[in-house]
Parts: sequence; C-alpha cells; structure tokens
Amino acid sequence: MRDLNYQLKQLCRQCREGSYATQSNREHLLTLAANELHALGYRGMTARSLKPKHIEALVKHWFAEGLSIGTIKNRMAALRWWARKVDKQNVVARSNEHYGIPDRRFVTNESKAKTVTREQLDKVRDEHVRMSLELQQAFGLRREEAMKFQPSFADRGDHLMLKASWTKGGRERTIPVRTEEQRDLLIRARNLAGFGSLIPSNRNYVHQLRVYEGNTCRAGLSKMHGLRHAYAQNRYEELTGWKAPAAGGPDRKSLTPEQREVDREARLTISRELGHEREAVTAAYLGR
Repeated sequence: MRDLNYQLKQLCRQCREGSYATQSNREHLLTLAANELHALGYRGMTARSLKPKHIEALVKHWFAEGLSIGTIKNRMAALRWWARKVDKQNVVARSNEHYGIPDRRFVTNESKAKTVTREQLDKVRDEHVRMSLELQQAFGLRREEAMKFQPSFADRGDHLMLKASWTKGGRERTIPVRTEEQRDLLIRARNLAGFGSLIPSNRNYVHQLRVYEGNTCRAGLSKMHGLRHAYAQNRYEELTGWKAPAAGGPDRKSLTPEQREVDREARLTISRELGHEREAVTAAYLGR
C-alpha cells in the first residue's frame, strides 16, 4: 500500500468523527483522492504533503470527469477534513467558488420521491433489511436510523423516540405514529427484533450495511433516500391539504398569505420529523 493511502486510512481510524456511514464514506473518498493524485503524477506523497496544487489538480480532474456539483462538494468536504487533521487548513480555500464550483441547486421542484411495493420488498431476501426499508418508508428514517432501530426502545405509543446514537448529527428526535399501518409495522418490527435492533446479534453495523446494500441491489432497488422524500411529501399534503410543489402542487408565490403560514408551519414540522433544524432544508424534499 502506498504511504499516502496508508496514512489517510490511519488518520480516518484515529479520528472517528460522525456516524459510521459518515466515517466509511470519508475513508472511501480520501482513498479515491489518494489514488487519483497518484494517477495524476503526484508520487511519493504523505498525508502532510498536501499543497494547493494538489487541490487544484483534483478539482480540474473532477470537472473533466463530468462529476455532479454535489459529488464534487462532498469530495471537497473530505479534503478539508484531511487538511484540518494535518494542521494545513490554509491549503484548501475556504470557499468552493475559488475553484469555480457553483452552488448546488437544492430547489428544483422535481420530485425525488420513491416508494417500495410489496412485490419489490418480497425480492429482498434478508428480513432485517426488508423491515428497515419498510421503516424508512413509513417514518422517513435515514438508512442508518432504520438499521439501528430498536422497536422496544423507540415505540412510545403515539410517537417514536430515536436515540442520538442512531441519528445523523447525534440529535435525538420524535416522530408521530399516526396510522394503523404504522402501528402494525411496529408490532412486526418488535416481533422480529425483540429487545435488540434491526442489526442481528451476529453482525455489526458495517456488516449489516453490506448486507443491506447487497440485498437492495439484487432486488433492483436504488436511491432509497427517496423514501424520505416520499414521506415528506405525504406529510406535507396531510398537514396542508394540498400537494407539495415537487409533487405537482402550487408553488409558494401562488399561495395566499394564510396558506403561506400553513406552508411554513408544515415545513417546520416536517423538518423536525426528518431530523433537520432549519425549515429551508425542506425545499430539497418538497420544492418551493
């Protein structure tokens, strides 16, 4: 293994920040960057060799590869983390605009909502993965939350309580239980998990993540984050009485002042249920 790859891997193992998914993704992105730098002709690098020219070369390469703005921004975040950990923050410009990276468009009014049918779920062989997918769809959970979910702890009758250790950013939150379908699902989840989580006792999170990815791939399922989009859009219609802009409903400009206040309250509610703190974030799910 090359020095740079080894040292970046060690850096990630020593500085475990964020959820398991965040840590795994960060290590993957930094390994990718190390491989790309080697391919671009920068040989014999170490973790402390990072210079502005390396950042410029990577960004130029990513643009040439036609990567999306969102992907490039995620990779830049990993590079900034690397620079901080080796005390070279100034190597990476504070603003992405410095590299010609435009702002990502979060508000497109194009729906990214997804649902999974019973027929699709039946193709998922692992029963724990299948249950996690159902929870993602019913309660708008993130993938990691739905895998770490402990029904015996979370089910509080009229609402769910998510532990901070399950969630992105380490913020515990509550989600209402509103329907008989949700209640039936929670009963089935408890019967499956008992007093544990939806990660079987003989597996850890990383192992179960691989099982999840393998099962969904073989079942022809992808971009399951879209289940959160569908949850948000369904909740918006339930709370307002009209569809979200991303689902074909009216945009904010066409709403009356009274409707705008209803819209605002609905977005704040949905933001909290999804584990965000800002109303503005809901534009990515609902449109504007």
